[in-house]
Amino acid sequence: GVFTAFSDGKFLRYMPENRNLVELARQPVERLRDLMEEFETSEAGALKTAVVDPTRGAIMALLVQTPNLQERIKQGGWIGYIILILGAIGLLIALIRFVVLMRMEHGVSKQQKTKELNMKNPLGRILSVYSDKIAQDVETLSLKLDEAILRETPSIERGLITLAILAAVAPMLGLLGTVSGMIETFDSLGDMSLFSQSGGIAGGISQALITTQMGLAVSIPGLIVNGILDKKQKRLEIEMAQLKDYLCSPIPGY
Repeated sequence: GVFTAFSDGKFLRYMPENRNLVELARQPVERLRDLMEEFETSEAGALKTAVVDPTRGAIMALLVQTPNLQERIKQGGWIGYIILILGAIGLLIALIRFVVLMRMEHGVSKQQKTKELNMKNPLGRILSVYSDKIAQDVETLSLKLDEAILRETPSIERGLITLAILAAVAPMLGLLGTVSGMIETFDSLGDMSLFSQSGGIAGGISQALITTQMGLAVSIPGLIVNGILDKKQKRLEIEMAQLKDYLCSPIPGY
């Protein structure tokens, strides 16, 4: 009736001026449309869930005005696009570093189980500087191992600082977008009535907060992933440091 009208899974609106039902120019979310389709295709006498708007269209009008994901991103403006680009770069770096560190861990683990040196993993390259002749001079051996460890450290830590910077910059850009949007919203208050245009003000504030939401959505996962990768990096560095202490001990026994 006047509360809800639908046909073929599409919601309709009653036009009192010509007493006709017209399809809404923009349909509500798919979940509500699916409910209507199930209701229409149900057997006679079956109990099915349906959507009823007791406000005679007011709630439905608000629902169809809710922006989708693409519109939300567009509301963020150029700052929102920058945040998304930074998020994509951070995701790519995180995936590459995760694969690289996993391979390093696997190679180190295999090297620890064999005496045959494999130059494709950090542990094998470090062990390659060890020899019985150098081992007689602990100070020289220690310096050689330090040099080998220093050569391996950049490849282990590569990309993690960049990932941490991206995770820190994203919420700052979000805050910049929010401040810019709020300034524009309040600047426009001089040209509108606060009470008659409260919906427009709320919409402007909502748009201003989009960039903050986007910044946090990029930053939080970035910090979590960076913490996981940092833990893997430190584990490899600890293993290399322990190897050095072992080889420089009075009775090295590799």
